[in-house]
Amino acid sequence: MSANNPFGQVLVALVTPMLADGEVDWAGVEKHIDDVITAGADGIVVTGTTGETSTLTDAEKIRLVEVGKSVSAGRASIITGGGSNETAHAIELYKASAKAGADGVMIVTPYYNKPTQAGVLTHFRMVADATDLPVILYDIPGRAGIPIMYETILRAAKHPNILAVKDAKGDLSEVSRVLNQTDLMYFAGDDANVLPTLAIGGTGLIGVTANIAPGSYRTIVDAVNSNDLATATAEHQHLEPLVRAIMTHVPGTVATKYVLHGLGRIGTPRVRLPLVGPEESEAALIEDEIDLVKNVAGVDVSNFRPDRNAAAGGALPKVAGTTR
Repeated sequence: MSANNPFGQVLVALVTPMLADGEVDWAGVEKHIDDVITAGADGIVVTGTTGETSTLTDAEKIRLVEVGKSVSAGRASIITGGGSNETAHAIELYKASAKAGADGVMIVTPYYNKPTQAGVLTHFRMVADATDLPVILYDIPGRAGIPIMYETILRAAKHPNILAVKDAKGDLSEVSRVLNQTDLMYFAGDDANVLPTLAIGGTGLIGVTANIAPGSYRTIVDAVNSNDLATATAEHQHLEPLVRAIMTHVPGTVATKYVLHGLGRIGTPRVRLPLVGPEESEAALIEDEIDLVKNVAGVDVSNFRPDRNAAAGGALPKVAGTTR
């Protein structure tokens, strides 16, 4: 991290390990954060999409920031991604996250209520006004229902706290246009687009598959920084079947927990309803992809032992979330 980039380059969109009853496995969270930082991550996004922010309580979101700060001990930035489609609620969450020690915030496009671009921009500006932390905008139309339009990004870039975009829209030509006209940093939000995004001037990634293979993404980023395209491309190719396994057949959170559990790195693959574990046919597809994974640092698929019974179903937590 630096004054120009307070976030890092290899950011993990962290899963939230859970116990079989759906409660957060706090010991598992600590272990997983330490594992990914030790393997090369220099940033952690807690309470994002992959962290199941929609079904976490506000108290859990704040505690995840606190735990992240404690475990990272300055080795990685801790970014909170748990926003809201209600501007007032988002402001309160980010204020509380700042008090808990967050190093930055990631503001998702308001989802479900589908505001106009004027509403999107107002939401971003008001949240950014309410915190002194650096801000990443999260552009994910597949989940939010609307994109952040090009003109809106240019206008948002004028806010002194808005420094970056996590792009899950996948329009690399638009990314190039924005990079040419602003000082915004871009983080790949689609795992398959990490190397292409870096190649056109992007800063890094906020990755789901990085929960499993942060070391490989460290290799790609370091190689690009050193102008070593051959090494970056080779690592990108090694990761391709793992990315396909995680991002293709079921929601990324579900597949990531299924694989991490099968590798013995988290205690259960449990997710909270309405997410459920993979059905038999989906699990078989994930396992077929995993069989193709070779030469990925820290991922020994010979030790992959999925538990399809443990993965089935989803859990209702003891305390309901605060999603409106």
